[in-house]
Amino acid sequence: MYRLLIADDEGIMLESFTEIIRKQFGDRIAVSTAKSGRAAIEQAESFHPDIIFMDIRMPGINGIQAIREIRSFNSTALFYILSAYDEFDYAKEAISLGVSKYLMKPVSRQTIIDTVTEAIAEVDRLRSQRSDQLRIQEKLQTVLPVVESGFVSDMVMSDRVTDGNSYLQLLDITEKYAYACLIRFGQSGEDGRLISTVRSGVEGQDHYAVMRDIIKSYVRCIVGPVMSNQILVVVPTQKNQIEYERRIEIIEQTRKILTKLEEKTQLKFKAGISRVNRFQDLKVSYQEAQAALENSKARVTHIEDAVTSGVYEDDYPIEAERDMFAKLSAGDVEGMQAAADLYFSWILQHDPNDLNSMRLKALELVMRAEFDAFNAGSINYAYNDRKDYLTQINALISPKEVRTWFFLHMTQIASGIRDRADEQSESIVQKAQKYMRENYMKEISLDDVSKEVNVSPYYFSKLFKEEVGENFIEYLTKIRIGKAKEMLAKGSESVKEIGLASGYADSNYFSRIFKKQTGMTPSEYRDHLRADES
Repeated sequence: MYRLLIADDEGIMLESFTEIIRKQFGDRIAVSTAKSGRAAIEQAESFHPDIIFMDIRMPGINGIQAIREIRSFNSTALFYILSAYDEFDYAKEAISLGVSKYLMKPVSRQTIIDTVTEAIAEVDRLRSQRSDQLRIQEKLQTVLPVVESGFVSDMVMSDRVTDGNSYLQLLDITEKYAYACLIRFGQSGEDGRLISTVRSGVEGQDHYAVMRDIIKSYVRCIVGPVMSNQILVVVPTQKNQIEYERRIEIIEQTRKILTKLEEKTQLKFKAGISRVNRFQDLKVSYQEAQAALENSKARVTHIEDAVTSGVYEDDYPIEAERDMFAKLSAGDVEGMQAAADLYFSWILQHDPNDLNSMRLKALELVMRAEFDAFNAGSINYAYNDRKDYLTQINALISPKEVRTWFFLHMTQIASGIRDRADEQSESIVQKAQKYMRENYMKEISLDDVSKEVNVSPYYFSKLFKEEVGENFIEYLTKIRIGKAKEMLAKGSESVKEIGLASGYADSNYFSRIFKKQTGMTPSEYRDHLRADES
């Protein structure tokens, strides 16, 4: 069904136009008419036409004004102008408003039929386009939570080096900075603290979709997965710091979010908010948000307001220090060295003669880096591991020697974290490959294998491609077709039986995949082998 509105102040024009449409198109088109610009606007509001034929000169509101008004609430209607020869200037203005075509009066019966036929085809095309866009949007909305969860998991929980740029491109995020809001849920406890129970954790998982929708209704953000009883929310921003007034706005906005979450889930919520950091330093943002949450009894706490938040001296290179530890935690040895060089340059400029402070700072940072390495699983702890550190540091008699000692230890630590991450990645991929080789005959999916190796599907897919050089499906297909080739060479089973034993329940699909991989159908492959043997 198509809706067509005809606006013209000549009654005979309306009658003849309507009669032509009804005779030619029958019930396919519902027709409505109007004799003035005002009537055309009112009809368009209630009738919702797909196609509008508009006379330019009508009493009161003219056709151009009517088109402009209708366009404000109906952006999809197709407009066709009905114009006398002396209204050509009006017609040109109408075309600038997006009118499809103008028709000179008098309009012949065939011109009307041809124009309406063209209009119907265009309406069909636009409807199909909108339908395709909606389908794509629906699919994106289905995939979006997986991508966002993968981003947060990769950037915060993974030990692998990643800048997150591929995720940000997928999520259409162009900002370079972000702050993190860590939202915790549970049951009320004493002193304003939340108690995490098994029940609250299960409820959090059950309510995740609702919580995600609520959070996104308040702020444009990336929402991470449920991690125990917490959700990390990442909010992109253009500026590299939050001014005081904006900080107050963010805290108030977060309070509103928590109130809405409590209304919908019956759980209790608290939140900690980080400073603004680069996207690559999301681990730092997470740690700051966690510190804000842990060190305050308030319902919402910004790290700047947390009781543990100290103040650095004005020119202290905090960005270089954060960058150095972010790169170290990621196992980015060269990036860590560059940041460490920048940091140590400040030390030498700040007070090059204060050797004791220089020694102490180098020792402090190395021990802090070893703690990060311990948490990353790249070193083990022993009580007397550092027994020589004080002797070594006190024996350094120049800034150059302190710098060398500092760089040597920081590089060793970063290298250890990198090597551990590589080993872990290899372990994950090797475990996945083993599982696929042992279960290729089953209906296994990317989700199944990801669950087996205990990482998110998106992260596993990315890691597998990087390590193996082909994606999950390509690798699994090679295993299955390889097994099928072995069976075709050795046994007498039917193609259907071999396909089933190779993991393909549909024999026709098996044959198509086999031919795509080998250039022959399974039967042709078997005949080829037998011909070679004879």
